[in-house]
Amino acid sequence: MDAQLRETAGDLARLLWREHTVYRERGGGVVIRGEHVRRWISLAPTGGKDRALLRAGRILDGGTTAPARSEVVVDLTASTAELAAVCRRLLADVTAAADEQRIPRPRAAEPSRAGRAPRPPRPRRTRHTSFGSWMVLLCVAGIVALYVHSLYR
Repeated sequence: MDAQLRETAGDLARLLWREHTVYRERGGGVVIRGEHVRRWISLAPTGGKDRALLRAGRILDGGTTAPARSEVVVDLTASTAELAAVCRRLLADVTAAADEQRIPRPRAAEPSRAGRAPRPPRPRRTRHTSFGSWMVLLCVAGIVALYVHSLYR
């Protein structure tokens, strides 16, 4: 069963993503990671023959994996194209769930800040009256004062 899972995972990985990593889990399953799309797919053995539990989830910042968002039991005797269609459907569900939660997409880290904690956003500054505006106000007040002074003379 392990060899069948590994072979099926390799075929699926080549169909789904050009860039991928396939590795074995502790529980005997196989994981396909697509770092460039920030998603993962797992094939794990079930109690039945020629059946596997297919799960999909996100890859978080730092490379850790989020818990599976979608899962389904698949028949390993199905064609690779059919299994890839199921995987794409699960990946679409994962993407939709991430968009519903409004999870920001990770940005590429700046080279100078690599390894440091992200900087908290600066509070927005409120608008203040600039020096030039104060000068205009003082000149207008001076002209009004001179006008009022000339009226009472």
